[in-house]
Amino acid sequence: MELCFGWFLLVASIPAIFAQDISHGSIVVDGTMTVAQTDDNFVCATIDWWPHDKCNYDQCPWHYTSVMNLNLSHPFLAKAIQAFNRLRIRVGGSLQDQVLYDVGNLKSPCHPFQKMKDGLFGFSKGCLHMERWDELNRFFKETGAMVTFGLNALHGRHKIKRSLWGGDWDSSNAQDFMKYTVSKGYQIDSWEFGNELSGNGIGAHVHADQYGKDLVNLRRIINELYKGSQSKPSLVAPGGFYDEEWFVKLLQTSGFGVIDVMSHHMYNLGAGVDPKLVSKILNPDHLNKAAYTFGNLTHIIRRHGPWTSAWVGESGGAYNSGGAHVSNTFVNSFWYLDQLGMASKYHTKVYCRQTLIGGNYGLLNATTFVPNPDYYSGLLWHRLMGKVVLNVESHASPFLRSYAHCSKGRTGVTLLVINLSNQTNFIMNAQNSINLKLAANEQNISRDSFTHSLKKTFSWVGTKASDHALLREEYHLTPKDGYLRSQTMVLNGIPLELTSTGDIPSLNPVRVNVKSPITISPLSIAFIVFPNFEAPACG
Repeated sequence: MELCFGWFLLVASIPAIFAQDISHGSIVVDGTMTVAQTDDNFVCATIDWWPHDKCNYDQCPWHYTSVMNLNLSHPFLAKAIQAFNRLRIRVGGSLQDQVLYDVGNLKSPCHPFQKMKDGLFGFSKGCLHMERWDELNRFFKETGAMVTFGLNALHGRHKIKRSLWGGDWDSSNAQDFMKYTVSKGYQIDSWEFGNELSGNGIGAHVHADQYGKDLVNLRRIINELYKGSQSKPSLVAPGGFYDEEWFVKLLQTSGFGVIDVMSHHMYNLGAGVDPKLVSKILNPDHLNKAAYTFGNLTHIIRRHGPWTSAWVGESGGAYNSGGAHVSNTFVNSFWYLDQLGMASKYHTKVYCRQTLIGGNYGLLNATTFVPNPDYYSGLLWHRLMGKVVLNVESHASPFLRSYAHCSKGRTGVTLLVINLSNQTNFIMNAQNSINLKLAANEQNISRDSFTHSLKKTFSWVGTKASDHALLREEYHLTPKDGYLRSQTMVLNGIPLELTSTGDIPSLNPVRVNVKSPITISPLSIAFIVFPNFEAPACG
């Protein structure tokens, strides 16, 4: 494999030699302290409520991927989830605040979603029958999924003016539904309240003081239903776009210990129809703008709600079903993996991708259920990147973005490197800040000691490492045939395709002598695993 990969790198580098720039530099990882921590199940994906006739820009990309009608028996679907070995799934989306649960003393008619001109988002209310809920829970159990379920937060309210809704939340239908769920022994990791009702809302909004009052009621219901239970679900809210004044007021109104998770949505690429989507994805200045939201939410949580944590409850990059021939192609992984890295640095515990399947931004193709490139990006992150976030610095170029975590399930450090440049081949040495400091402090020493100090400046040699050759693992991601909008991702020169039995292919690294520099080709992504990296923060 090493010989084959060496040939792959040689062939891939030929264009770089003749037509591209080569830049040398260093990436310095600080393994002495924890910058932030994510949840063990950081990567999450959503299943939405949109029916097949949800359309944007004269396209209808949802097909039959709704909570109501998704084919749960499709073998590709189960295998795609099981490959994560505990994938968090958020059930929710724009229509969740119009979902009625066909259980208990429901007094309203319970019919499927239908197009309705004056309805919220152009649809009528919809109905979740308990037979379907039973099917979903059997599926979740079989695939080992962790479930976050978004509740209808508009039930019982009335429209006051334009998009503002008022009145107390009628909790009766949700309570009956939750009671049914508990009686069946269905495992719900967390209940989320409402979808995009914060601030000015999307379609509808509710004032923060009213929302906070209703959350106190929901917390009481959860406490009663799960009294004596060994595992009580978390309460997640508000599941909307960040609005500082609204979020602060919600925390103040609901009070200590009511909300466990502050969830917000992120669509920082704009509309799916934007012809500049690709240029935004490859623009480091545009990607950096998301740090403003992450940073501000971290600040208000520390100041007003330190008992809560932050989640990205929904993020598809481009809104309105994503961008056709962009969101489902290789180029989108530059945005997706950069978002995972950035969100982690700002104490985000969970990041839910819109969607697992459905729309243009699904991790799986909406009709064939075959994984799109971002599926493999998310799976590699989930398998390689542990929950401890480390600081990493590189001044090579703003187009070279890097993130570091303690490796998942083993010792060492995993580095994610993203090359947004279309012309620069980066050749980098990864270094350990501990050893750089040791080398700097060892002055006026003998030649033998100097040699020992110099060896320690390389990241792969810790103070306890032996002198024999060590190997690191590399996972280089590129698009098939070099076409950025390819729907086939290539790992170390091998296209990632389902096996003949529909299984997820093996994601095998190449092993490289750790003393060699890291080569990151233009418009490519790499995970680099250093098994012998000395990092006290990793335990």
